[in-house]
Amino acid sequence: MNLDPRHVPESVVYHQRRNQLEITFADGATFTFDPEYLRVFSPSAEVQGHGPGQSVLQTGKKGVRIDRLTPSGHYALQIAFSDGHDSGIYTWTYLRELGETYAARWADYLAQLQAAGASREPTSHTNTEASRLSDAACGCGQGGCAR
Repeated sequence: MNLDPRHVPESVVYHQRRNQLEITFADGATFTFDPEYLRVFSPSAEVQGHGPGQSVLQTGKKGVRIDRLTPSGHYALQIAFSDGHDSGIYTWTYLRELGETYAARWADYLAQLQAAGASREPTSHTNTEASRLSDAACGCGQGGCAR
């Protein structure tokens, strides 16, 4: 399989302190990604669905980190995130597309969050007593009832 030179990475570096993935392609184009952006636009079926219009809005991903980067053949990268998500295979072509379309994709994502009344902020589960009482009050025992 011959890749377009624009889709061949010269360098892939995860800067842990900055929490950013930097990819430089053979033509010199360099893109720096926050893990949150990569997580929100994961190519996995869990995020994208199994067909058009089935994507799932990702919420609470601010601050997510990259735990592991694993090459997938010579054409892609598998990324494992700190929230446990690891099923997306990011082709070099898709990563290039994510870099080139960042501004429009991110603006659209923020608009979707706002329309859904959702947030980038992770949900805090630190107050387990309040959560338990809330679950008991609604009677389902499953949580997330918004009561």
